[in-house]
Amino acid sequence: MCRLKQPAPSSSQLQLANAPMATNEPSAPVGPVPFKDVDDETDVVTVLPLRASEDQAHLVSPLPRKTLYGALELRCYQGFWLPESWVPAAMALQRRFEPRPDDVIVASLPKCGTTWLVSLLFATMARRAHPPGAANHPLRRLNAHQCAPMLEGVFSGGRERKLDELPSPRLMYTHMPLAMIPWAAPADGAGGCRVVYICREPKDMVVSLLHFFGHVFPGMTLHGVFESACDGGMICGPFWDHIAGYRRASESRPGNVLFLRYEELLRDPAEIVRRVARFVRMPFSPAEEEDGIVRGIVELCSLNSLKGMEANKTG
Repeated sequence: MCRLKQPAPSSSQLQLANAPMATNEPSAPVGPVPFKDVDDETDVVTVLPLRASEDQAHLVSPLPRKTLYGALELRCYQGFWLPESWVPAAMALQRRFEPRPDDVIVASLPKCGTTWLVSLLFATMARRAHPPGAANHPLRRLNAHQCAPMLEGVFSGGRERKLDELPSPRLMYTHMPLAMIPWAAPADGAGGCRVVYICREPKDMVVSLLHFFGHVFPGMTLHGVFESACDGGMICGPFWDHIAGYRRASESRPGNVLFLRYEELLRDPAEIVRRVARFVRMPFSPAEEEDGIVRGIVELCSLNSLKGMEANKTG
């Protein structure tokens, strides 16, 4: 697939990059810093092992167990089937994760639009420092998972210090159920941060899971993925409880949780970008709208554009 040459930012874009954004806050944040620029040692996604380490075995051994696709060990922790190596991370998240008020977390089940939504949010939040048309935009050299850390990977590897080093506002993502990040949207409505959740039509999620993981787990079949989804024993399942937890929180704590559907994002990505920008308190100004900043973000983060980036071919 050929890559379209990206236009240089216009003078008005450059002026907007240095101008204060429309906000009720006394000063607008600059936007998130790519996590890989802070921690270049390892990849917090690919280094996650299939099984818990020996020193973590005592944490997971008492929990109900099942094997998916002949290779992936899951443990049932607090009603959810997590990959065995994620259980210690879930425990650590519940105990030690302290969100900042301006943190933004993208949450979803696997293969529900996580990468796309993380890209859109990063480009939206970082647009002052990195206009979408800039040739050196982080999303042109890094994939979305290198720009925003995966909480499971950070806490599984005991690397919270790296997360603490990130300047505010931080952008992160997770596949964990809301129960594993309780302080992000406290039940009493006090404090927390902002969580953007995205769900997807289950049958499409199942097919996407098969296409993505089929080469990793040779024993994976469409029938097997379908059955595991239906009986609740999929990664981070039951999927209906995962979705319902965030859905209920979005209704009772709308200031903490925004609930989106992948199908809405497909139909009108520009409107979703505007919605998430308002939700994270970084709305687009009339000048930005007129200058095409929203359109530029959507084009930069389009599926065709992301697939064409070298970082997404090798990362």
